Amino acid sequence: MLCSIRRWVLGLLVLAMPALALMLGLGACKPRPTLRVLTWADYVDPELLRRFEQRHQCRVLLDVFDSNEAMLARLKAGQRGHDVILPSAYALPALLADDLIEPLDHALLPHLGEVDLSLLPKLPDPPMRHAVPYTLGYAMLAVDAQALPDAQPTWQLMADPRVQGRCTLLDDMRETMGAALKTLGFSLNSRDEAQLAAAGELLLQWRGQIAKFENEAYKAGIDSGEFKLVHGYSGDLWQVAQQNPRLRLILPREGLSMNCDEMVLARGCTQRALAHAFIDFLLEPEVSAQNMQFMGYVCPNKGGLKLVAPAFLKHPALSLEPALRARCEAIEDLGPDLQKYNRVWERVKAGR
Repeated sequence: MLCSIRRWVLGLLVLAMPALALMLGLGACKPRPTLRVLTWADYVDPELLRRFEQRHQCRVLLDVFDSNEAMLARLKAGQRGHDVILPSAYALPALLADDLIEPLDHALLPHLGEVDLSLLPKLPDPPMRHAVPYTLGYAMLAVDAQALPDAQPTWQLMADPRVQGRCTLLDDMRETMGAALKTLGFSLNSRDEAQLAAAGELLLQWRGQIAKFENEAYKAGIDSGEFKLVHGYSGDLWQVAQQNPRLRLILPREGLSMNCDEMVLARGCTQRALAHAFIDFLLEPEVSAQNMQFMGYVCPNKGGLKLVAPAFLKHPALSLEPALRARCEAIEDLGPDLQKYNRVWERVKAGR
């Protein structure tokens, strides 16, 4: 009788084990936290994202913007749900003025000391209370060397008849108006309305040359030969140049914009600890070095810069001669004077 009871109990246990395992499994599969990052395209090495996800048992979702103005418009319109944002430094005052970002907790950023502020242009937040520098880059030109073998290093290439209908300008008000202002010998942060009007007239001439204002497709276009000349971001053009020997990068002698992009916490961030961990992860020297050599931008990271290949830092997209660097400027927040740019830019985009 006892043996029968034991067999009966064992039978029940055997039948119950799959259901019990399923219940235990469901209890163990807790949902992973999700970190939402608002960033530029191709701006973090995907392998590093996977490593961060594994280390912190989380998911990282990227949401992409193509200009600071577009990013600010989205946030001001009430778009929320992001944890980390990667704006350019000149957008920081506007983000602060509209209460769109939160202060950082330095206790959660043990690698903050890796940031080398001496490599960067004037920043709006040197103590890094709200923003941690991420990259340093430029807006420049790239040309198909077969189409323009004698291309000179000047913004005036935009007027070359050989690129009629086969060139692009960035759909970025500050970068593109800045290029016109530098061509005319003015500051790319000029507040002078006569200078801005002159820049607008020059852009209208260039507008007659270009195929489009473009922030993303110019990379594939110059690579495929659709475009012969493009205005683009240094890291983007570096990435294309690694695969395409026809591409020649042009550093206009009149001067370039010099931009620092930063890492900030979005207002209403729901993953504060994870957001800080992500920022700190990107500051780790080995991570920074790998990320630089994926993006084609310099990270102002003391340890990381010691780990990258020396040839990488000598590339034209990453290193400027001192004389040219002296003619470069950081884009600044213009406050109320930004409306002057908006009026000129609207006229240029409308073609009148």
